[in-house]
Amino acid sequence: MRLLLVEDEPTLRASLRTALQDAGYVIDEADNGRDAHFLGDTENFDAVVLDLGLPVMDGLTVLKRWRSAGRTMPVLILTARDNWHEKVAGIDAGADDYLTKPFHMEELLARLRALIRRANGQASAVLQCGLLMLDTRTSRVTLDGQAVPLTSHEYKVLEYLLHRPHKVVSRTELTEHIYAQDFERDSNTIEVFVGRLRKKLPSTTIETVRGMGYRLVPPP
Repeated sequence: MRLLLVEDEPTLRASLRTALQDAGYVIDEADNGRDAHFLGDTENFDAVVLDLGLPVMDGLTVLKRWRSAGRTMPVLILTARDNWHEKVAGIDAGADDYLTKPFHMEELLARLRALIRRANGQASAVLQCGLLMLDTRTSRVTLDGQAVPLTSHEYKVLEYLLHRPHKVVSRTELTEHIYAQDFERDSNTIEVFVGRLRKKLPSTTIETVRGMGYRLVPPP
């Protein structure tokens, strides 16, 4: 899953980056509202962590412009302590949730997982397709109760597909959501990761839809 992290305070941004990367997310960053608006307007993110107190362009303006342009990615806003009016303004502008600084990193991660689940029509923290299960809280994958060891990129591909079971996902879409913007993207490597997953799961679990992409179906 690919996130946009927008925070102008360097120490907090570094802490957030580390925690999010450790949780398996791919991170793009901005430290001002102008760059944040550009990234959110031109790239596809699974969620955004957005501080409202930004230089150049404030976070509320950024959020309003995204929503006016039809950008629907889940947005978690960060607000200063006791600024209740910022929370109200943020929610009214189209934010999906908020956290007040200072906050516990575990709470931020839990709220992000919930936002991403809801955006994809998922209610549980455990993603499931037949006997295949992925616990987003622990990053543990099991098949019929047996653990399935995966590399980080195999996990990211499978997690994205599990958020969209039975739907066709193109190689380009997968590439955009498992690599950061500054990474040298190559959609051909997706075939490699899918091939490895097919060796660890029943081969029919990931279908190839010719000319369109891949579809996850319940394993037999």
